[in-house]
Amino acid sequence: MSSNHNNLSKVTAGGLIVTLGIIYGDIGTSPLYVMKAIMGEVPIREEVVLGALSCIFWTLTLQTTLKYVLLTLQADNKGEGGIFSLYTLLKRFKKKWMIVPAIIGGSCLLADGFITPPISVASAVEGLKVFNPTINTIAIVIGILFGLFFIQRFGTKFLGKFFGPMMLVWFSMLGILGFMQIWGDLTVFKALNPYYAIHLLSIHHEGFYVLGFVFLCTTGAEALYSDMGHCGRQNIRVSWIFVKTMLIFNYFGQGVFLMKHSGKTLTDLGTSGNPGNPFYLLMPDWFLPIGIVIATSAAIIASQALISGSFTMISEAMRLNFWPKVSVKFPTELKGQLYIPSINWLLFLGCCTIVLYFEESSKMEAAYGLAIIICMLMTTSLLGMFMATKRYNKWVIVGIIAVYLAIEISFFIANVDKFHSGGYVSVIITGVLSAVMTIWYTAKKIRSGYTEFTKIDNYKNVLSELSNDFSIPKYATHLVYLTNAQLSDEVESKVLYSILQKRPKRADIYWLVHVNVVDEPYRCDYRVREIIKDDVIRVDFYLGFRVAPRINLMFKQVVKNMVERGEVDITSRYESLNRNNVIGDFKFIIIEKFMSYENELPWYERIVLDGYSLLKRVSLSEGRAFGLDSSSVSVEKFPIVIHPPEDVSLNRIEEEEENL
Repeated sequence: MSSNHNNLSKVTAGGLIVTLGIIYGDIGTSPLYVMKAIMGEVPIREEVVLGALSCIFWTLTLQTTLKYVLLTLQADNKGEGGIFSLYTLLKRFKKKWMIVPAIIGGSCLLADGFITPPISVASAVEGLKVFNPTINTIAIVIGILFGLFFIQRFGTKFLGKFFGPMMLVWFSMLGILGFMQIWGDLTVFKALNPYYAIHLLSIHHEGFYVLGFVFLCTTGAEALYSDMGHCGRQNIRVSWIFVKTMLIFNYFGQGVFLMKHSGKTLTDLGTSGNPGNPFYLLMPDWFLPIGIVIATSAAIIASQALISGSFTMISEAMRLNFWPKVSVKFPTELKGQLYIPSINWLLFLGCCTIVLYFEESSKMEAAYGLAIIICMLMTTSLLGMFMATKRYNKWVIVGIIAVYLAIEISFFIANVDKFHSGGYVSVIITGVLSAVMTIWYTAKKIRSGYTEFTKIDNYKNVLSELSNDFSIPKYATHLVYLTNAQLSDEVESKVLYSILQKRPKRADIYWLVHVNVVDEPYRCDYRVREIIKDDVIRVDFYLGFRVAPRINLMFKQVVKNMVERGEVDITSRYESLNRNNVIGDFKFIIIEKFMSYENELPWYERIVLDGYSLLKRVSLSEGRAFGLDSSSVSVEKFPIVIHPPEDVSLNRIEEEEENL
């Protein structure tokens, strides 16, 4: 929407608070586990700590600040961000290869929704081990996750008001805890010198693979881009100054604490053999219970942001034909808030499986990050295309893309090293999601290619005569067909077969309704064309990829507007009902096509269509997907026959010949 686009440049106090709650949950909770993951179980050494802090600072600067906050946020689609929005922004250039990074990147972001809630909540709850080293946190983590996923059905309007102020408290706590340590040792700022990062990565044998854990500090950057439409570009940029400052203070504060204990291990600093977490070790004993509560709240908010983001992505994927049709609900009147039951409980089961499989947050770290770095690589490839369309200097494009490919490929190689330690989990999840998207999208293309269309002009006379043929019982006053024909003067041959031959259907007015999914996120327009006066009318909807296709409501609005303008009379044509101004009945017909077994398809098309058939069984019917009233919908199934059956050679035997 244009208003949304204009709001990109507005900065308000309320907008900044909301941004803290929506955007920074993932990246904001990274101090819970990043330094702990980097240090591992080896003795603490000052040069390793300084090198790690330098890597973190320059990763946040180059990857988050420069690439996402400054550069990628420029690639907005009418105010919306995210890899699917970027794909639709570029789709008009008809580059076939762009579908690959869109599907892989979208799958990676969804995979992140399976991993972020478990690692964030588990890292926060494990602070309880300071008080009781033997406590089993698995049940607590699963209980919190269940409560979080359970409340999604009621909407999170109330929680949304709580998120911003709570994250303000969280980031303030991060900064204060870190600053208290830094004040006693300002020499930690030596880590701002990139020399220490280069020294760590090049000198030490395992130094390069530390990048795999360093990368965890920027995993929320992709979500930052995806949520641009909710908060606005300038609100994100201004609030990032505060967020980055607080994060750096906390990381550097943890570094100061660790350097004070050089030669020891995190296990030495922990209790009863449990490794200590530098994040909690910064806290005074009296503040620990408060800190754990605040950390758990921040982890829940981070999880909520990923869950809401997953709902939005699936909704977009359905509109772009990347995902099977599933039920979408709108639990509150809050704009853009969705609830998708099947995805909600799929995420919950996935999160529980990860918690039960890894048991501890430290074991989840290996599974975390690999999917996101792949997503970042996909965004970089599309970003290069975006800059080309904006006519950036080609050498500037080459330079920027080369730098970020080098950075992200390095992160990718470092993360691949964690594949056997748990990284395979995120790869499996991403692979399954990508397979679903690829099968659904490809099958739609195959089926569309085998659908036969015909010109309506060839049937104008017969349709007009059928409408006035009183020897045929009237099927409905208004008969509505959903059509996939892109051209307004065409329709599927099966639609005409349904009207004329498969029990001829006489109606006073035939309606053809077509839904166009456009590249703009919130467009909601329609066009009406009268093909045969008072007999055949076509309605074309132009809906953005973030607009729910509630065709039942939209079609009623179109008809109401046409009646008000005197373009159509929907009063019943039955004499008794017409005299009493009773509105005629509307009947929707959905043509459901299936591939005929008589077809001889290429092997890869057969595999794709078989996979599509399996997914189709768990997806919504077309009627429910378009929000139609089931009582007024009739489904007719027709086979898609690629080649008409050949004549079979048969000989007729006369009765006399049979008796001989």
